[in-house]
Amino acid sequence: MSSVLVINCGSSSLKFVLLDPETGEVALKGLAERLGQPGAHVLFKGDEGYEFDLQQGAHSEAMQAVLAELDKRDLMTKVRAVGHRVVHGGERFQGAITIDDDVLTAIEACSTLAPLHNPANLIGIHAARQHLPHLPHVAVFDTAFHQTMPSHAYLYAVPMSLYKEHGVRRYGFHGTSHRYVCQRTAQWLRKPTDEICMISAHLGNGSSACAIVDGKSVDTTMGLTPLEGLVMGTRSGDIDPGILPFLCEVLKTDVQGVNELLNRKSGLLGLSELSNDCRELLEAEAQGHQGAHLALEVFVHRLAKAIAGLMTNLPRIDAVVFTGGIGENAPSLRARTLQRLGLFGYRVDAQANAVCVGGKEGQITAAGSPLALALGTDEERTIARDTLALC
Repeated sequence: MSSVLVINCGSSSLKFVLLDPETGEVALKGLAERLGQPGAHVLFKGDEGYEFDLQQGAHSEAMQAVLAELDKRDLMTKVRAVGHRVVHGGERFQGAITIDDDVLTAIEACSTLAPLHNPANLIGIHAARQHLPHLPHVAVFDTAFHQTMPSHAYLYAVPMSLYKEHGVRRYGFHGTSHRYVCQRTAQWLRKPTDEICMISAHLGNGSSACAIVDGKSVDTTMGLTPLEGLVMGTRSGDIDPGILPFLCEVLKTDVQGVNELLNRKSGLLGLSELSNDCRELLEAEAQGHQGAHLALEVFVHRLAKAIAGLMTNLPRIDAVVFTGGIGENAPSLRARTLQRLGLFGYRVDAQANAVCVGGKEGQITAAGSPLALALGTDEERTIARDTLALC
């Protein structure tokens, strides 16, 4: 069995999973948290899960702890390659690529487009290459799947010089998830992937929707950064650009302050004044919390509006697919979204929708309705497959 170690590194976290790309079987996975802060630790999840404290709390130490655990379980000999999630590849990267010094330089150049993500991704790459120099390392980009978007979908109505000189355009994200879900939908419908026309809605703390024609992305809700588009856990999604100078003035802050507010203090958290966790908000809504109800209503309103808009890209629609933590586990939000799409003929099968939680997949619309599905996503397996294909 050839396994791939998949690394998803954040500024203070490092997620990892060792899996077989062909079967999807997971040998070990886990999460290192609070890196660079007091209380840094790594949690291993497997047959025997446990938590391990990190003394220094650095990314390199976390990587070393992961490798030591793999070695202790006699799993290191099965590692064929290392796949790294990289959020932004700009226009340079249209698919996965084996990492060398030139690729690292190009990823670093894209950091101006994703300052919250690419620098953290690079930390994980450097740490992994330091400890596993004998293995091939592959970068898999969130943006790559969306490089098939036509210019009328990715260009902003701003001076063309901003695009030509600074790369200001829509790039889109969650590409590995949207691609995986497209492939799963093709399996569900027993059709070739390159004949699938659909809307994929990846809903979680970060959310985006994507229009897919013949297996290729033609439009998506996220843009230059992962801030554009749908309402998310702490991100605002679409807003009037004029809000930025207005907020700078009334809040007596700078652009960085407004950026922090829109990325970390808005979305479901900002609207509800309670939580960014959809599960908590659904519970609070059921108990009469008005802020939670308002936040969820805005969420489904904007989601349905986005799905309807993305449909204008399709010659036909084979399915609307809900995925991600919210998409897979919040039947009431799926139902409320599809009810807003009733003009298009969508009718929810309440019983079928209710049982599609906790990993159970299936059709959630009634007979005679256009098809909507709840399907699981597996970004790690997609990264592993792309990695192994290059090794």
